[in-house]
Amino acid sequence: MAKLLTLIYAGTALFWFFLASNPENTSAGLQMQLLLFVIPLIGAIVGFCNAKRWGGLKSSLGKAVGFVSAGTLFWAIGMLIWCYYIFIAKVEIPYPSFADAAFILSWPLWTIGVLHLSKATGVKFALREMSGKVLLVVVPLVAIALAYYLLIPVARGGVIEFDPTQTWKLFFDLFYPIGSAVIFTLTLTFFTLSGGFLGGKYRMPILILMLAFLVNFFADITFSYTTTNETYFNGYYPDMLFATGMFLFSLSLALMSPRGEAIEKSPTVTTT
Repeated sequence: MAKLLTLIYAGTALFWFFLASNPENTSAGLQMQLLLFVIPLIGAIVGFCNAKRWGGLKSSLGKAVGFVSAGTLFWAIGMLIWCYYIFIAKVEIPYPSFADAAFILSWPLWTIGVLHLSKATGVKFALREMSGKVLLVVVPLVAIALAYYLLIPVARGGVIEFDPTQTWKLFFDLFYPIGSAVIFTLTLTFFTLSGGFLGGKYRMPILILMLAFLVNFFADITFSYTTTNETYFNGYYPDMLFATGMFLFSLSLALMSPRGEAIEKSPTVTTT
């Protein structure tokens, strides 16, 4: 399945580079949105299958993979609603819209998944170290400062309009990148402190998951920035960043397969 996801992503990248990134090719830019729905949908389905193989809600790792998969699924649902707006309702850029009601649910689900991952890897004990605490505080503060600077002084010239539409947009503009940064920090901390997890066999999918949150942070902040200064169009470079982030989420979930190991014999995977 990892190979299939890689092929779909490679095709998406080529399609974007040659067609969708051209602002004059509006048809290709719209078609790009369908690919943004397909990639996380496949990843979520694969993730749910792997979560079941890990024991589902009976194990911490099953919960971790399951909740990350659920967050990825809700992101796909958000893209489905986005596609409804642009293809059927003929709304060129539906932001903010009901699509955000689905997108925003991804963040708490991803957070719950990462917290269960911390239980499975035993990170809660390592977090007592000062390095773990510093990471959890410093990185989100830097991300918040960056998001504020780009979206308020730079994009808005320091002026905030308080009409209802702009208020919701400002909320999502700040929530998305800050939420991504916080979850990225959690994953970075857990990755740093869980090198021996199951003999190190799952360092790669955890690293990929961490990169997914990082890429998603830059996708969120560039999308908010370009929609604010009115340069965004369907198929613009934030869309390729989103495609990359969703591919990394999906690849991580695909690689989190038990690979035939006996879960009950692994002392690191706790059950609750």
